[in-house]
Amino acid sequence: MAIDRAHIGRTVGTQTLLISRSRLRLFAKATGQTDPVYSDLDAAKAAGHPDLPVPPTFFTAVRLESPDPFAWLSELGVDMRAVLHGEQEFMYHRLAHAGDTLTATERITDIYDKRGGALEFLVSTTSITDQNGELITEAVSTTVIRELSGVTA
Repeated sequence: MAIDRAHIGRTVGTQTLLISRSRLRLFAKATGQTDPVYSDLDAAKAAGHPDLPVPPTFFTAVRLESPDPFAWLSELGVDMRAVLHGEQEFMYHRLAHAGDTLTATERITDIYDKRGGALEFLVSTTSITDQNGELITEAVSTTVIRELSGVTA
């Protein structure tokens, strides 16, 4: 199944999320953050933060906030049984903190194949901005779609 390269540049989702202290504390606990700066307001302020800072990998949660964050893949005709997470990269521009409202806008930035089309690679870039429109981070995700030969629906 070849994904139409005309989709490169297409925006596939925008999500907005108010970052709360409780959400950051739960994320810090779930990911094993031991630095109290991510869960204790006094420790965060002592470290020079105005509030609890957002842990680096939390930005994936913003992108996944919609009820069906991968609906756009289905719209492209991708069989979700063939999807593999290939790679994730973050480019950080500034910190975000509890109380910020973050908006994640995801767009398709590349589509290519390997092995004669048996593997397709779909690259999306998510730009995350704060309530002032300032860029916080960019997340580049590569999704691998493998050929499902011999598989019936």
